[in-house]
Amino acid sequence: MFEAHFQTFEEPEAGVALTARLAALREELARRKLTGFVVPRADQQQNEYVPPSEERLAWLTGFTGSAGLAVVLTHEAAIFVDGRYTIQAAKQVDAKAWAVESLIDPPPESWVSTHLKAGDRLGFDPWLHTSSAAERLAAACAKAGAELVAVDSNPVDAIWQDRPQPPLAPVAVHSLQNAGVAEAEKITQIKSEIAKLGVDALVLSDSHAVAWTFNIRGADVAHTPLPLSYALVPKDGRPTVFIDHRKLSNLARDHLEQSADVREPDAMAPTLMALAKSGAAIALDNATAADALSRLIASAGGKPVRGSDPIALLKAVKNATEIKGTRTAHRRDAVALARFLAFVDREAPSGKLTEIDAVEALETFRRDTGALKDVSFPTISGTGPNGAIVHYRVTRKSNRRIAPGDLLLIDSGAQYEDGTTDVTRTMAVGEPTGEMRDRFTRVLRGHIAIARAVFPDGTTGAQLDTLARQYLWAAGVDFEHGTGHGVGSYLSVHEGPARISKLGTTPLKRGMILSNEPGYYKTDGFGIRIENLELVVAADIEGAEKSMNAFETLTLAPIDRRLIDVAMLGKDELDWLNAYHARVRAEVRPALDEATKAWLDQATAELKA
Repeated sequence: MFEAHFQTFEEPEAGVALTARLAALREELARRKLTGFVVPRADQQQNEYVPPSEERLAWLTGFTGSAGLAVVLTHEAAIFVDGRYTIQAAKQVDAKAWAVESLIDPPPESWVSTHLKAGDRLGFDPWLHTSSAAERLAAACAKAGAELVAVDSNPVDAIWQDRPQPPLAPVAVHSLQNAGVAEAEKITQIKSEIAKLGVDALVLSDSHAVAWTFNIRGADVAHTPLPLSYALVPKDGRPTVFIDHRKLSNLARDHLEQSADVREPDAMAPTLMALAKSGAAIALDNATAADALSRLIASAGGKPVRGSDPIALLKAVKNATEIKGTRTAHRRDAVALARFLAFVDREAPSGKLTEIDAVEALETFRRDTGALKDVSFPTISGTGPNGAIVHYRVTRKSNRRIAPGDLLLIDSGAQYEDGTTDVTRTMAVGEPTGEMRDRFTRVLRGHIAIARAVFPDGTTGAQLDTLARQYLWAAGVDFEHGTGHGVGSYLSVHEGPARISKLGTTPLKRGMILSNEPGYYKTDGFGIRIENLELVVAADIEGAEKSMNAFETLTLAPIDRRLIDVAMLGKDELDWLNAYHARVRAEVRPALDEATKAWLDQATAELKA
């Protein structure tokens, strides 16, 4: 009945079976007179999702998380992961071959500086590390009296016999009715930023920036419609896009050639070097530009100027067409969500549904819209103790039945050509405990505090983050992730530079879309998260002496009333919840079948104090 087309539930190869690969890598390193090598979980552009041909860390170690790094030395090896992945890494790698260490505190560099010896040569691939990452590694090597060596070719690739081919998905033109602003206008904006930077050219090392600038999309990586590519925008003259020509139909090529020269990826190095030979200052994005690009520019006599990619902020502020599109996408998504939530409510109490059933059902309801291009990330469907694992991904091995007395946490999103969605709902199956209701209501109050926030222009996400945590803190609990991230327009579901978190230093601007997702996780017990997407809009306050902003909630899905302790809510909070549910009912109900309408009426009925 239901099936998932865009996600799988298989367990990857793991553990002892992969240890022969480690031995083969050590032989290759010895042949190259290297003492060790650094293997990041990265492609050339530091993408969140990477094509199978770039999954070197997973191939070598068995660890499949989205963030990590391995260091292989002659007699020892370590894999570094953050707190989200400690449990996963311990299960996936061979504990006899790999030590599992912290990626954050302390960072891998401190391990490197204490495990290398004087005279050691640690190799790294300069195409897979940013310059700042390479500098930290070089400093760690110097501390040990060792040397960091940039390799010409990656030694992992030399031993990876059946390495997949790089992706060649066709490029699609992102039409003006969805993009809203033509390429020529965007290039003018970018050139004005280049002038402010005082440089001769800007390298677009982030494929998201290329996709946004030239109004193209693709399918080279999972879940984000990216065509892997680079571009060079000079302060004067035409930009150049570097992309594999095999991805381009005549239509896509004609579209690109209206605003740029189009060349093969291997033309990028000589093009950059020719520009650098004149002593040009060339701007590079700190977050995505490979160290190899800085080296290339400097070696040819140019000046690499590292900083923030100005396109990130331009892209984060959505135009009127993108905002209209995302509202449409959320209304469409809401119909699929209502059908899904009604289905779970009907079927889960029998104890027959599993976490995988939930993933497959939700994707099917979204495909039924006729507009789904992909899921925006693999659905997190966790019940009972699995719900307490923040980045849980269900496999056939971990799959749990959804039983009465459990909570089901389902975090999912969709890619539609007119917008990207991301939503989390936590559902009670059967009768929830008093503790579940208390924690859920505290999370809800934090969620409402963000949704109702009014703040002056220039306010950052870090300044708002506490609003989401205050009621959890009052009970002596917290959550270990940010409150919200930026979201793209038919691009990445995790988009910078703005976010609502302790680290969110970018001011929030009107037109930005951010998630609002506080949570609570009881280890081995249950997980709770409530997530809506919010659009930053102007706040209309009579007598205001400053320019003020607020949030417009885009997501339209019921919040489980059975988990709310109404006595804990203030009048304003209850009014917000009832108004939100009335809006969900008004906007979503007309598109539903009769049975789902009846369910929605009940799920959004007014709550009384």
